[in-house]
Amino acid sequence: MIIILFILTLWYGGLFFQSFFLHRYAAHQVFTMSKFMERMTFVFTWIFQGSSYLSAYGYGIMHRMHHAYTDTEKDPHSPSYDANLFAMMWKTKTIYQDINDQKIAVDAKFTKNVPQWKTFDAFASSRFSRLLWITFYILFFAYFATALWQWFLLPIALLMAPIHGVIINWFGHIYGYVNYKMKNTSKNLFHFDFLMMGEGYHNNHHKHASSANFGVKWHEVDVTYMIIKVLDFFKIIQLKKN
Repeated sequence: MIIILFILTLWYGGLFFQSFFLHRYAAHQVFTMSKFMERMTFVFTWIFQGSSYLSAYGYGIMHRMHHAYTDTEKDPHSPSYDANLFAMMWKTKTIYQDINDQKIAVDAKFTKNVPQWKTFDAFASSRFSRLLWITFYILFFAYFATALWQWFLLPIALLMAPIHGVIINWFGHIYGYVNYKMKNTSKNLFHFDFLMMGEGYHNNHHKHASSANFGVKWHEVDVTYMIIKVLDFFKIIQLKKN
């Protein structure tokens, strides 16, 4: 039971900060926050993503490119141009690293106001940090695992952020339903997104990229947006008015 709770905590904790911070804040800037809160959120993203930590700078720019070039050869991740999900993941990883390390030229429109904390990212993305988290996960499993099958959950802990990414960027462009006919393959994965906290409403998001709420229909409950509304109510962040 402890292992299951641990994986669920990492799954939904990492997913929340990916959706809340990397996606809706860094890439789309649908709300603002103080510099102190921004730095705190960097740290919490590192804690919950652990060994698969993603930089807000690299993620934010790459995601803006995905919206600008959806389902074209310039799209950083597209089932339309990648042979399989593993090829797409490898391509995404390479482009992300090149952006993060500033090895490729990026149009200024993609970098505007993207949050960056170079010193922290250098540590959080380092081999030392990732090995530290991997060691912690293995020791945690060694102490709390009570059955052999629980060890098969360890790769999920190690690769949490890429797993979240491939669910949306691969399956969210192949399976599901659409509310809006668009010139791309984006789809809504679930009628009620219990798995991805609102990220599964991918077709809605491509239609209304600047909206903080990814749900459109009554049954499309966006849990991340509900948390954002609470944080806005308590003035921890400030939602932008559309």
